[in-house]
Amino acid sequence: MNILAVGAHPDDIELLCAATLAKYAKGGHKVFICHLCTGDKGHFEIPPEELRKIRDKEAEKAAAVIGAKHLKLDFPDCELHHNLQSVTKTVEIIRQAQPDIIITHSPSDYMPDHVITSQVVFDASFHATLPNFSAGGRPTSLIPPIYYMDTLAGVEFLPEEYVDITETMETKRQMLLCHQSQYQWLKEHDNIDTVEFIEIMARMRGLQCGVKYAEAFKRCKVWGRNPIRRLLP
Repeated sequence: MNILAVGAHPDDIELLCAATLAKYAKGGHKVFICHLCTGDKGHFEIPPEELRKIRDKEAEKAAAVIGAKHLKLDFPDCELHHNLQSVTKTVEIIRQAQPDIIITHSPSDYMPDHVITSQVVFDASFHATLPNFSAGGRPTSLIPPIYYMDTLAGVEFLPEEYVDITETMETKRQMLLCHQSQYQWLKEHDNIDTVEFIEIMARMRGLQCGVKYAEAFKRCKVWGRNPIRRLLP
């Protein structure tokens, strides 16, 4: 299968579903990791244009850990809007990946870029199937099922499916540590140590489903997107 994970910023995917993607890759599936925003506002000292370049390299390095293809759009942080421009650009990403499944943010996540990414991906994944929708790339042959990854700290998120990530948790750590520009920033701005954070989250979700480490998901349950078999690894 082709697996497309779409986050708002570089490192969102690593925080919330990297171990699941590592498990897909280990199973021979083709993984694409995309961020819609550049990550240019996530630092106290590094200027936006310089930070954008740093974060792009960090995202490329993280994707390479599991042999995933790194895709990106170029919206500045906090300037992503749910409109025709963002949907059209995301259609082109989806047509490039030709996904059998999409993983993205929950529509109830904590900050605007995450929520808007969820809305944009929902629209674009349908529009990508339409030959007469004006965007680059070959139309996709199916409306892909969407799985929403966990929210930060699991707030307002009731899991429906779990993935046992015990064997790929270390890979998740390696991918997250590629994002060195964010380690101190998140400590100071959000009061979290990201390495400790993913450990706590994975243990909590693991306790819920009876394994050491897990990542949690909810399915987007609308007509045309309901698979008859489990698609998560």
